[in-house]
Amino acid sequence: MYDVTNNKVVAPNTAIQKGRVKMKSLSALCGALLFSLSLAVSADPIIIKFSHVVAVDTPKGQAAERFKKLAEERTKGKVQVEVYPNSQLYKDKEEMEALQLGAVQMLAPSLAKFGPLGAREFEVFDLPYIFDSYEELHKVTQGPIGQSLLKKLDSKGIVGLAYWDNGFKVMSANKPLHMPADFRGLKMRIQSSKVLDSEMRALGANPQVMAFSEVYQALQTGVVDGTENPPSNLYTQKMHEVQKFVTVSNHGYLGYAVIVNKKFWDDLPADIRKTLEGALQDATKYANDVAKKDNEDALEAVRKSGKTQIIQLTPEERKAWKKALVKVHQEHADKIGKDLIESIYKETGFNPNAL
Repeated sequence: MYDVTNNKVVAPNTAIQKGRVKMKSLSALCGALLFSLSLAVSADPIIIKFSHVVAVDTPKGQAAERFKKLAEERTKGKVQVEVYPNSQLYKDKEEMEALQLGAVQMLAPSLAKFGPLGAREFEVFDLPYIFDSYEELHKVTQGPIGQSLLKKLDSKGIVGLAYWDNGFKVMSANKPLHMPADFRGLKMRIQSSKVLDSEMRALGANPQVMAFSEVYQALQTGVVDGTENPPSNLYTQKMHEVQKFVTVSNHGYLGYAVIVNKKFWDDLPADIRKTLEGALQDATKYANDVAKKDNEDALEAVRKSGKTQIIQLTPEERKAWKKALVKVHQEHADKIGKDLIESIYKETGFNPNAL
Protein backbone atom coordinates (compact mmCIF):
# COMPACT_ATOMS: atom_id res chain seq x y z
CA MET A 1 0.00 0.00 0.00
CA TYR A 2 1.44 3.49 -0.89
CA ASP A 3 1.31 6.34 1.68
CA VAL A 4 0.81 9.50 -0.38
CA THR A 5 1.51 11.85 2.54
CA ASN A 6 4.93 10.40 3.44
CA ASN A 7 5.79 9.28 -0.09
CA LYS A 8 6.58 5.66 0.91
CA VAL A 9 5.25 2.12 0.78
CA VAL A 10 3.68 0.84 4.02
CA ALA A 11 2.47 -2.62 5.09
CA PRO A 12 -1.24 -3.27 4.49
CA ASN A 13 -3.64 -3.36 7.44
CA THR A 14 -4.35 -7.10 7.66
CA ALA A 15 -7.27 -6.63 10.06
CA ILE A 16 -9.05 -4.44 7.55
CA GLN A 17 -8.37 -6.95 4.77
CA LYS A 18 -9.71 -9.81 6.85
CA GLY A 19 -12.82 -7.78 7.62
CA ARG A 20 -13.38 -7.17 3.94
CA VAL A 21 -12.99 -10.88 3.18
CA LYS A 22 -15.48 -11.78 5.90
CA MET A 23 -17.97 -9.23 4.58
CA LYS A 24 -17.64 -10.67 1.08
CA SER A 25 -18.10 -14.23 2.41
CA LEU A 26 -21.13 -13.20 4.46
CA SER A 27 -22.59 -11.40 1.49
CA ALA A 28 -22.10 -14.48 -0.68
CA LEU A 29 -23.69 -16.71 1.97
CA CYS A 30 -26.69 -14.41 2.28
CA GLY A 31 -27.06 -14.42 -1.48
CA ALA A 32 -26.99 -18.19 -1.58
CA LEU A 33 -29.57 -18.42 1.18
CA LEU A 34 -31.84 -15.93 -0.55
CA PHE A 35 -31.49 -17.85 -3.80
CA SER A 36 -32.38 -21.13 -2.09
CA LEU A 37 -35.33 -19.48 -0.39
CA SER A 38 -36.58 -18.07 -3.65
CA LEU A 39 -36.37 -21.51 -5.22
CA ALA A 40 -38.35 -23.01 -2.35
CA VAL A 41 -40.99 -20.32 -2.54
CA SER A 42 -41.27 -20.52 -6.31
CA ALA A 43 -41.44 -24.36 -6.39
CA ASP A 44 -44.71 -25.51 -7.92
CA PRO A 45 -47.16 -27.10 -5.46
CA ILE A 46 -48.22 -30.72 -5.87
CA ILE A 47 -51.57 -30.68 -7.64
CA ILE A 48 -54.29 -33.18 -6.75
CA LYS A 49 -57.23 -33.12 -9.14
CA PHE A 50 -60.19 -34.52 -7.20
CA SER A 51 -63.12 -35.28 -9.51
CA HIS A 52 -66.62 -36.38 -8.48
CA VAL A 53 -70.10 -36.54 -9.98
CA VAL A 54 -72.37 -35.02 -7.31
CA ALA A 55 -73.21 -31.51 -6.13
CA VAL A 56 -71.00 -29.50 -3.76
CA ASP A 57 -73.68 -29.48 -1.07
CA THR A 58 -74.00 -33.29 -0.89
CA PRO A 59 -72.12 -35.24 1.82
CA LYS A 60 -69.43 -36.26 -0.67
CA GLY A 61 -69.18 -32.74 -2.05
CA GLN A 62 -68.77 -31.25 1.41
CA ALA A 63 -66.25 -33.91 2.44
CA ALA A 64 -64.15 -33.24 -0.66
CA GLU A 65 -64.05 -29.54 0.20
CA ARG A 66 -63.09 -30.35 3.81
CA PHE A 67 -60.23 -32.58 2.61
CA LYS A 68 -59.04 -29.77 0.31
CA LYS A 69 -59.00 -27.30 3.19
CA LEU A 70 -57.18 -29.61 5.60
CA ALA A 71 -54.66 -30.83 3.02
CA GLU A 72 -53.68 -27.34 1.90
CA GLU A 73 -53.46 -25.98 5.46
CA ARG A 74 -51.46 -28.88 6.88
CA THR A 75 -48.97 -29.05 4.00
CA LYS A 76 -48.61 -25.25 4.16
CA GLY A 77 -49.43 -24.89 0.50
CA LYS A 78 -47.13 -27.66 -0.74
CA VAL A 79 -50.25 -29.49 -1.93
CA GLN A 80 -53.06 -27.85 -3.87
CA VAL A 81 -56.33 -29.79 -4.20
CA GLU A 82 -58.52 -28.88 -7.16
CA VAL A 83 -62.05 -30.21 -6.65
CA TYR A 84 -64.28 -30.72 -9.70
CA PRO A 85 -67.90 -31.56 -8.70
CA ASN A 86 -71.01 -32.31 -10.77
CA SER A 87 -69.21 -34.34 -13.47
CA GLN A 88 -67.34 -31.21 -14.61
CA LEU A 89 -64.43 -33.33 -15.82
CA TYR A 90 -65.74 -36.87 -16.19
CA LYS A 91 -69.02 -38.78 -16.01
CA ASP A 92 -69.59 -42.01 -14.09
CA LYS A 93 -68.25 -44.32 -16.77
CA GLU A 94 -65.20 -42.18 -17.58
CA GLU A 95 -63.72 -41.21 -14.23
CA MET A 96 -62.17 -44.56 -13.27
CA GLU A 97 -60.22 -44.80 -16.51
CA ALA A 98 -59.13 -41.18 -16.09
CA LEU A 99 -57.72 -42.04 -12.65
CA GLN A 100 -55.85 -45.09 -13.91
CA LEU A 101 -54.36 -43.03 -16.73
CA GLY A 102 -53.32 -40.29 -14.31
CA ALA A 103 -55.56 -37.60 -15.83
CA VAL A 104 -56.93 -37.09 -12.30
CA GLN A 105 -55.28 -38.11 -9.06
CA MET A 106 -58.22 -38.67 -6.69
CA LEU A 107 -61.80 -39.89 -6.88
CA ALA A 108 -64.52 -40.97 -4.48
CA PRO A 109 -66.62 -43.28 -6.68
CA SER A 110 -69.53 -45.28 -5.35
CA LEU A 111 -68.60 -48.77 -4.25
CA ALA A 112 -70.71 -50.23 -7.07
CA LYS A 113 -68.07 -48.98 -9.56
CA PHE A 114 -65.48 -51.55 -8.49
CA GLY A 115 -67.43 -54.58 -9.66
CA PRO A 116 -67.12 -53.69 -13.37
CA LEU A 117 -63.45 -52.94 -12.69
CA GLY A 118 -62.93 -56.58 -11.72
CA ALA A 119 -63.07 -56.23 -7.92
CA ARG A 120 -66.36 -58.08 -7.55
CA GLU A 121 -66.03 -58.35 -3.79
CA PHE A 122 -67.08 -54.70 -3.46
CA GLU A 123 -70.54 -55.59 -4.72
CA VAL A 124 -71.19 -56.99 -1.25
CA PHE A 125 -72.07 -53.40 -0.29
CA ASP A 126 -74.85 -53.42 -2.89
CA LEU A 127 -76.61 -56.42 -1.37
CA PRO A 128 -80.04 -55.28 -0.19
CA TYR A 129 -80.66 -55.27 3.55
CA ILE A 130 -77.22 -56.62 4.45
CA PHE A 131 -76.85 -53.65 6.83
CA ASP A 132 -79.66 -52.42 9.06
CA SER A 133 -77.88 -49.48 10.66
CA TYR A 134 -74.80 -47.26 10.51
CA GLU A 135 -73.45 -49.13 13.53
CA GLU A 136 -73.53 -52.43 11.64
CA LEU A 137 -72.09 -50.81 8.53
CA HIS A 138 -69.13 -49.20 10.31
CA LYS A 139 -68.16 -52.50 11.91
CA VAL A 140 -67.32 -53.54 8.36
CA THR A 141 -66.04 -50.36 6.67
CA GLN A 142 -63.92 -49.30 9.63
CA GLY A 143 -62.74 -52.80 10.51
CA PRO A 144 -60.49 -55.51 9.04
CA ILE A 145 -63.02 -56.58 6.39
CA GLY A 146 -63.18 -53.10 4.89
CA GLN A 147 -59.39 -52.69 4.89
CA SER A 148 -58.80 -56.05 3.23
CA LEU A 149 -61.20 -55.05 0.46
CA LEU A 150 -59.35 -51.78 -0.18
CA LYS A 151 -56.07 -53.69 -0.57
CA LYS A 152 -57.58 -55.57 -3.51
CA LEU A 153 -57.45 -52.35 -5.55
CA ASP A 154 -53.63 -52.26 -5.59
CA SER A 155 -53.49 -54.60 -8.58
CA LYS A 156 -55.69 -52.17 -10.52
CA GLY A 157 -53.17 -49.33 -10.14
CA ILE A 158 -55.33 -47.81 -7.41
CA VAL A 159 -54.78 -47.17 -3.70
CA GLY A 160 -57.91 -47.32 -1.54
CA LEU A 161 -57.67 -44.85 1.34
CA ALA A 162 -61.04 -44.60 3.09
CA TYR A 163 -64.79 -45.19 2.97
CA TRP A 164 -67.20 -42.26 2.96
CA ASP A 165 -70.89 -42.75 3.72
CA ASN A 166 -73.60 -41.29 1.59
CA GLY A 167 -76.33 -43.13 3.41
CA PHE A 168 -79.14 -45.62 3.10
CA LYS A 169 -81.28 -45.47 0.00
CA VAL A 170 -84.93 -44.70 -0.57
CA MET A 171 -87.03 -45.64 -3.59
CA SER A 172 -88.81 -43.03 -5.69
CA ALA A 173 -91.42 -43.34 -8.43
CA ASN A 174 -94.57 -41.74 -9.76
CA LYS A 175 -96.69 -44.36 -8.01
CA PRO A 176 -96.72 -45.42 -4.34
CA LEU A 177 -94.35 -48.29 -3.55
CA HIS A 178 -95.57 -50.21 -0.51
CA MET A 179 -95.03 -53.81 -1.50
CA PRO A 180 -92.70 -55.61 -3.95
CA ALA A 181 -95.62 -56.17 -6.32
CA ASP A 182 -95.89 -52.37 -6.79
CA PHE A 183 -92.61 -52.41 -8.76
CA ARG A 184 -93.89 -54.72 -11.47
CA GLY A 185 -93.08 -53.33 -14.93
CA LEU A 186 -91.45 -50.10 -13.73
CA LYS A 187 -88.27 -48.89 -15.44
CA MET A 188 -85.89 -48.15 -12.57
CA ARG A 189 -82.56 -46.39 -12.98
CA ILE A 190 -79.56 -48.09 -11.35
CA GLN A 191 -75.81 -47.74 -11.30
CA SER A 192 -73.80 -50.27 -13.28
CA SER A 193 -73.93 -53.21 -10.86
CA LYS A 194 -75.02 -56.80 -11.40
CA VAL A 195 -76.27 -56.90 -7.83
CA LEU A 196 -78.47 -53.83 -8.31
CA ASP A 197 -79.71 -55.33 -11.57
CA SER A 198 -80.76 -58.46 -9.65
CA GLU A 199 -82.30 -56.33 -6.90
CA MET A 200 -84.68 -54.59 -9.29
CA ARG A 201 -85.54 -57.81 -11.11
CA ALA A 202 -86.33 -59.47 -7.77
CA LEU A 203 -88.89 -56.70 -7.23
CA GLY A 204 -90.33 -57.18 -10.72
CA ALA A 205 -88.88 -53.96 -12.15
CA ASN A 206 -86.82 -53.40 -15.30
CA PRO A 207 -83.37 -52.02 -14.36
CA GLN A 208 -81.90 -49.26 -16.51
CA VAL A 209 -78.19 -48.42 -16.18
CA MET A 210 -77.65 -44.66 -16.54
CA ALA A 211 -75.07 -42.01 -15.61
CA PHE A 212 -76.01 -40.04 -12.52
CA SER A 213 -75.85 -36.73 -14.40
CA GLU A 214 -78.59 -37.92 -16.78
CA VAL A 215 -81.12 -39.14 -14.21
CA TYR A 216 -83.13 -35.95 -13.61
CA GLN A 217 -83.92 -35.47 -17.29
CA ALA A 218 -84.71 -39.16 -17.71
CA LEU A 219 -87.20 -38.99 -14.83
CA GLN A 220 -88.66 -35.74 -16.17
CA THR A 221 -89.22 -37.14 -19.65
CA GLY A 222 -90.37 -40.60 -18.58
CA VAL A 223 -87.36 -42.46 -19.98
CA VAL A 224 -87.30 -44.12 -16.55
CA ASP A 225 -90.10 -44.33 -13.99
CA GLY A 226 -88.10 -44.18 -10.81
CA THR A 227 -84.79 -44.71 -9.08
CA GLU A 228 -83.03 -45.34 -5.77
CA ASN A 229 -80.94 -42.77 -3.93
CA PRO A 230 -80.01 -41.54 -0.49
CA PRO A 231 -82.29 -38.57 0.28
CA SER A 232 -79.40 -36.08 -0.06
CA ASN A 233 -78.81 -37.04 -3.70
CA LEU A 234 -82.54 -37.09 -4.43
CA TYR A 235 -83.00 -33.59 -3.02
CA THR A 236 -79.86 -31.82 -4.29
CA GLN A 237 -80.46 -33.11 -7.82
CA LYS A 238 -84.11 -31.96 -7.56
CA MET A 239 -85.41 -35.43 -8.44
CA HIS A 240 -88.22 -34.97 -5.94
CA GLU A 241 -89.64 -32.35 -8.29
CA VAL A 242 -90.27 -35.03 -10.92
CA GLN A 243 -91.16 -37.93 -8.59
CA LYS A 244 -94.52 -38.05 -6.82
CA PHE A 245 -93.66 -40.66 -4.19
CA VAL A 246 -90.65 -41.56 -2.06
CA THR A 247 -90.62 -44.75 0.02
CA VAL A 248 -88.26 -44.72 3.01
CA SER A 249 -87.12 -48.31 2.49
CA ASN A 250 -83.48 -47.96 3.63
CA HIS A 251 -83.01 -51.14 1.62
CA GLY A 252 -79.47 -50.53 0.46
CA TYR A 253 -76.35 -48.61 1.27
CA LEU A 254 -74.62 -46.09 -0.97
CA GLY A 255 -71.06 -45.38 -0.01
CA TYR A 256 -67.84 -44.27 -1.61
CA ALA A 257 -64.22 -45.32 -1.53
CA VAL A 258 -61.71 -42.48 -1.62
CA ILE A 259 -59.05 -43.67 -4.04
CA VAL A 260 -55.87 -42.31 -5.64
CA ASN A 261 -53.69 -43.20 -8.58
CA LYS A 262 -51.15 -45.66 -7.15
CA LYS A 263 -48.08 -44.32 -8.97
CA PHE A 264 -48.90 -40.75 -7.95
CA TRP A 265 -49.43 -41.77 -4.31
CA ASP A 266 -46.31 -43.92 -4.10
CA ASP A 267 -44.17 -41.15 -5.62
CA LEU A 268 -45.20 -38.55 -3.02
CA PRO A 269 -42.61 -37.58 -0.40
CA ALA A 270 -43.22 -39.67 2.72
CA ASP A 271 -43.95 -36.65 4.92
CA ILE A 272 -46.50 -35.26 2.46
CA ARG A 273 -48.21 -38.64 2.17
CA LYS A 274 -48.44 -38.97 5.95
CA THR A 275 -49.89 -35.47 6.27
CA LEU A 276 -52.51 -36.21 3.60
CA GLU A 277 -53.46 -39.46 5.34
CA GLY A 278 -54.12 -37.50 8.53
CA ALA A 279 -56.16 -34.90 6.66
CA LEU A 280 -58.21 -37.66 5.02
CA GLN A 281 -58.83 -39.39 8.33
CA ASP A 282 -60.35 -36.20 9.76
CA ALA A 283 -62.27 -35.52 6.53
CA THR A 284 -63.73 -39.05 6.73
CA LYS A 285 -65.17 -38.53 10.20
CA TYR A 286 -66.60 -35.24 9.00
CA ALA A 287 -68.03 -36.93 5.88
CA ASN A 288 -69.84 -39.63 7.82
CA ASP A 289 -71.28 -37.20 10.37
CA VAL A 290 -72.48 -34.91 7.60
CA ALA A 291 -74.01 -37.78 5.61
CA LYS A 292 -76.30 -38.85 8.41
CA LYS A 293 -77.51 -35.33 9.21
CA ASP A 294 -77.83 -34.24 5.57
CA ASN A 295 -79.99 -37.22 4.69
CA GLU A 296 -82.30 -36.54 7.60
CA ASP A 297 -82.51 -32.86 6.61
CA ALA A 298 -82.99 -33.67 2.91
CA LEU A 299 -85.88 -36.02 3.59
CA GLU A 300 -87.56 -33.36 5.70
CA ALA A 301 -86.98 -30.79 2.93
CA VAL A 302 -88.60 -33.13 0.41
CA ARG A 303 -91.55 -33.51 2.75
CA LYS A 304 -91.90 -29.75 3.22
CA SER A 305 -91.71 -29.09 -0.53
CA GLY A 306 -95.19 -30.59 -0.89
CA LYS A 307 -94.19 -32.01 -4.28
CA THR A 308 -93.57 -35.55 -3.11
CA GLN A 309 -95.44 -37.82 -0.73
CA ILE A 310 -93.24 -39.64 1.80
CA ILE A 311 -94.15 -43.27 2.52
CA GLN A 312 -92.91 -45.01 5.67
CA LEU A 313 -92.99 -48.79 5.46
CA THR A 314 -94.86 -50.69 8.14
CA PRO A 315 -92.98 -53.56 9.86
CA GLU A 316 -94.98 -56.03 7.77
CA GLU A 317 -94.19 -54.21 4.52
CA ARG A 318 -90.50 -54.00 5.39
CA LYS A 319 -90.40 -57.72 6.11
CA ALA A 320 -92.00 -58.41 2.71
CA TRP A 321 -89.29 -56.30 1.01
CA LYS A 322 -86.55 -58.16 2.89
CA LYS A 323 -88.01 -61.54 2.03
CA ALA A 324 -88.21 -60.63 -1.67
CA LEU A 325 -84.68 -59.25 -1.77
CA VAL A 326 -82.61 -61.56 0.43
CA LYS A 327 -82.45 -64.13 -2.37
CA VAL A 328 -80.13 -61.68 -4.16
CA HIS A 329 -77.48 -62.52 -1.54
CA GLN A 330 -77.41 -66.19 -2.51
CA GLU A 331 -77.71 -65.40 -6.21
CA HIS A 332 -74.40 -63.52 -6.11
CA ALA A 333 -72.62 -65.48 -3.39
CA ASP A 334 -70.32 -67.38 -5.77
CA LYS A 335 -69.23 -64.21 -7.54
CA ILE A 336 -68.81 -61.96 -4.49
CA GLY A 337 -67.54 -64.69 -2.22
CA LYS A 338 -69.51 -66.86 0.18
CA ASP A 339 -66.88 -66.46 2.88
CA LEU A 340 -67.01 -62.67 2.61
CA ILE A 341 -70.80 -62.59 2.89
CA GLU A 342 -70.73 -64.98 5.84
CA SER A 343 -68.07 -62.88 7.58
CA ILE A 344 -70.33 -59.81 7.28
CA TYR A 345 -73.31 -61.78 8.59
CA LYS A 346 -71.18 -62.74 11.58
CA GLU A 347 -70.01 -59.15 12.13
CA THR A 348 -73.50 -57.64 11.94
CA GLY A 349 -75.60 -60.46 13.35
CA PHE A 350 -77.76 -60.78 10.22
CA ASN A 351 -79.63 -64.08 9.85
CA PRO A 352 -81.32 -64.47 6.44
CA ASN A 353 -82.98 -67.71 7.55
CA ALA A 354 -85.00 -65.82 10.16
CA LEU A 355 -87.10 -64.03 7.55
